Amino acid sequence: MVTPMPVRTVERVATPRGELALRRVDGDYEIVSNGTFLMDTRDGRSERLLVDAALARTAAARPRVLIGGLGVGFSLAAAVACARVAEITVVEVEPTVIAWQRGPLAAYSGGAADDPRVTLECADLVSWIAGPGPAYDAVCLDIDNGPDWTVVEENAGLYADAGLDALHARLAPGGALAVWSAAAAPAFEARLRARFTEVEACEVPVARGEPDRVYLAVRRPPPG
Repeated sequence: MVTPMPVRTVERVATPRGELALRRVDGDYEIVSNGTFLMDTRDGRSERLLVDAALARTAAARPRVLIGGLGVGFSLAAAVACARVAEITVVEVEPTVIAWQRGPLAAYSGGAADDPRVTLECADLVSWIAGPGPAYDAVCLDIDNGPDWTVVEENAGLYADAGLDALHARLAPGGALAVWSAAAAPAFEARLRARFTEVEACEVPVARGEPDRVYLAVRRPPPG
């Protein structure tokens, strides 16, 4: 007989997008939105790959990085660990998630939120990316469980034609876009291939179920 792991709710808050909870399960933390599991502190390989792969493919010597979604901080930690990164902007819609990163989750990013290169923007990424702003050499998105499994319905526009056009416009020539997904998203991959010269789907095995995926797309600079 398997003994269920004890679950302790650390904090539960009501947001304009529904209920958000931080839970402690067998020594690890989980973030849950409206009853749907989003992420935890158990592994983080695919979240780190999201940033590492984008940085490996960008042509910039001193890249500017945009991370969509703070989560438990694994992606931010990967960006901070790269000494050649010039600046990092993180766009996170939930102020509570930002507070958790400066509280119980700080250890999982090594306190990366306090790195002087980091700017934390509390904003809706879909609206934020469509507005005016600088170009980035690496854009790394992890705000949903994937293009076909969004946390809120409004996020679906980010992976559709208009959203991808806005993301493409925010990429510097030679820049790389990386998108995290908990499952294969063939229609999304096709939309990427219609806009980018190089597209790759990287699989990360998980303990149970379908592998996580990181979709990579590179905006090559014009010839000459």
